[in-house]
Amino acid sequence: MGTGQKSNTLVNPLAAQAMEKFKYEVAQELGIQIPQSGYYGEMTTRDTGAIGGHMVRKMVEAYENSVAGQSGQQY
Repeated sequence: MGTGQKSNTLVNPLAAQAMEKFKYEVAQELGIQIPQSGYYGEMTTRDTGAIGGHMVRKMVEAYENSVAGQSGQQY
């Protein structure tokens, strides 16, 4: 990664705790055990990718539902 580039920064820093909780909820739904130590190095790429992918799907679905619920606005 180049100098000065940041990765995985949240727009709202207060959302970090909610995103962490969301990650654990999605992992539980998928039947994936997240290490209590917080070290993800022993998890498979497939498992971590599944958690992230499902998180994105749920966030997109929530956004689509919120847009669809607005007073008939079209984008």
